[in-house]
Amino acid sequence: MSSVAEFLGVASILEGVGVSAYLGAAHQILKKDYLTAAGSILTVESRHSAFIRDASAMAKLSPFPSAQDVPLTPNSVYTLASAFITSCPVDNPALPVKAYPALAASATGPVSAGATVAFKTASVVLSMKGGSDAKLYAAFITAAGPVYADLAEAGDGVNFSVKVPAVGVDGQSYLVLCNCKEVVDDKSIVAGPAVVEVLPASIASK
Repeated sequence: MSSVAEFLGVASILEGVGVSAYLGAAHQILKKDYLTAAGSILTVESRHSAFIRDASAMAKLSPFPSAQDVPLTPNSVYTLASAFITSCPVDNPALPVKAYPALAASATGPVSAGATVAFKTASVVLSMKGGSDAKLYAAFITAAGPVYADLAEAGDGVNFSVKVPAVGVDGQSYLVLCNCKEVVDDKSIVAGPAVVEVLPASIASK
């Protein structure tokens, strides 16, 4: 990172993912004392995220873009975090999580709701499997459930474009490619998540 803007951009993503990680793991905490401790960290992470987003005023980022934050599964969190991990000690025990094939957006800054954004996977994702016409679907993970988006495939299994839904997706958002349109979970995700900052139409037009 060579500028304040780059630092704020990375910090905003990391803080947002941190909030989503704590929120997604909350239901797995069975002991009340641990849940209270995790909750107290989550509220501070949320304040960090809001402060950094507000400090990025030049990018028109709202400190609180939606009424609810987005929970992420451990595998989705690890997929995003692994992009920042360069190495680990060889004697570390195996982690109980897995990373999906990475999915990156071509946009380096905020995009408007309704815009079409190009994406690229880190490895070939084939929609044709076992001789059947299995399709790929694009879905934004939200607190209210998946919001599906129009997906166009380049035909090479690597490059795709997605139209950001006009409603239902705001702020730091997470896009995944799935092999079905019924559920978004560890079995259906084939690539992603990718982080996309979506500006509500009311802000993007200013």
